[in-house]
Amino acid sequence: MQGQDAVEPAERGSTRIADRVVAKIAAQAAREAIAPPPRGARAPRTAVSVNGDRARVRVSVELAYPGHLGAQCGAVRHRVAARVGDLAGMRVPEVAVQVERLHLTPRPSPASVPPAGPPPEVETPSPEAAP
Repeated sequence: MQGQDAVEPAERGSTRIADRVVAKIAAQAAREAIAPPPRGARAPRTAVSVNGDRARVRVSVELAYPGHLGAQCGAVRHRVAARVGDLAGMRVPEVAVQVERLHLTPRPSPASVPPAGPPPEVETPSPEAAP
């Protein structure tokens, strides 16, 4: 749209995305990062502070235990920052993850765990040994 009807970028206005929309994006991203959730876990909860094109996010999650908690929290941080950036066009300099509860997941019983080490050798008869 060139010519007399063109409006300068500074005069076009701006788009503001509500904090609650950014919070919903962040909560969904956190859900995606910890899928599948532990049995009985509540959905992630978020609190967001938006200032211009920046969003600071706090996410409260419930995680499975035993597990690598640091890796799970890191996955939540990364996913939330990426999704808010992609969908809302905001920079996310801070994602604080608060673990509210750990859900104990059953460990496999020792009888169902195969022994460590290489598999046992199975001797197969050679074709020459057949009568």
